[in-house]
Amino acid sequence: MKQIFTLLLLANISMASINTINSFEADFIQNITDDKEKVLTYNGHIIASKPQNALWRYTDPIKKEIYIDRFEITIVEPEIEQVIIKSVESNFDFFKMIQNAKKIKKDTYETLYKDTKFTITTKNGLIRSISYIDEFENDVKIEFLKQKQNEEVDSKVFTPKFPLEYDIIRD
Repeated sequence: MKQIFTLLLLANISMASINTINSFEADFIQNITDDKEKVLTYNGHIIASKPQNALWRYTDPIKKEIYIDRFEITIVEPEIEQVIIKSVESNFDFFKMIQNAKKIKKDTYETLYKDTKFTITTKNGLIRSISYIDEFENDVKIEFLKQKQNEEVDSKVFTPKFPLEYDIIRD
């Protein structure tokens, strides 16, 4: 559950920048490095918009879609024909948290949530990466490519889509 919450947090961090972003879209590369220096790399695409909507579409090495809104997280896993639907446990205002991020040097900001420090880097006003240490002491870095900010996003993209024959698990 902590990983899901972290994804929710990151989705909202990535769409909310220091300079008031209303929407965010980018390709991403997520590297997770464990204490033995083993690196897991995931690739995908994110689309996000206020108030708290996001779609993380993982494409490699597995296919997975994670839909996030204020109330629910829906995880669609086509490889195992399964959908997991979870309620969001916190009513935390992610955009307010980002607005409270402190500039620590040029193009680098830090913000704290639930004892986790997130480092946000920017370049030319665009969010370039987000780094943090997860609950398993892994070093996580998400780099964004081909970023688009403040472009109109069709809200239908945030409606989970999956075949009705998939197993649905409500948590």
